[in-house]
Amino acid sequence: MTDDRQELADVQQAHWQHTYTAHPGMYGEEPSAAAVHAAGVYRTAGTRDVVELGAGHGRDALYFAREGFTIQATDFSATGLDQLRAAARKQGVADRVTVTVHDVREPLPLPDASVDAVFAHMLLCMALSTKEIHALVGEVGRVLRPGGAFVYTVRHTGDAHYGTGTAHDDEIYEHGGFAVHFFDRLLVDALADGWTLNEVHGFEEGELPRRLWRITQTLPR
Repeated sequence: MTDDRQELADVQQAHWQHTYTAHPGMYGEEPSAAAVHAAGVYRTAGTRDVVELGAGHGRDALYFAREGFTIQATDFSATGLDQLRAAARKQGVADRVTVTVHDVREPLPLPDASVDAVFAHMLLCMALSTKEIHALVGEVGRVLRPGGAFVYTVRHTGDAHYGTGTAHDDEIYEHGGFAVHFFDRLLVDALADGWTLNEVHGFEEGELPRRLWRITQTLPR
């Protein structure tokens, strides 16, 4: 990793730590629409255990737990995960939730073929290089059992913020302290190489609104 890339990554980690500290439970308790969709996909597939990458303070992880899944929640913000852990106790689902501080630029701390499903809402479009994103999806494929589903969302190049703000390399643009890697369709298709690409669904979220894709892909049996 270059010095500039390492500096950006360190700044982003500090930014999220500060954000969760200053705004506990900033995304509220209601799950994202993507998580509600993913739960349906997982239920149909007979999923028992789910890993969420970039769980933050846990609105989606807690939803999965309330829906009866066992959830392993990871994030590089210890502050966010502390809030998730406390909320799990309050909601009575602590027995179905485990949390791990983890930077997705490193290998996932899980054995091969050990989980049924993986979920990531707007995690892959953080300040990650294309090479790091490919490595992460490779790790997801490694830890999934055959037939396992990976549901993720990303902001794409049709978003209003694409091409504006502070430009970094590799289609990363920074706005208000948040760095976003905007995806084009070529990257989505490349990340599905060796997988079954089940769906690429466009939707909008938030006040801007942000424009995203929700991708569902499954590991061949």
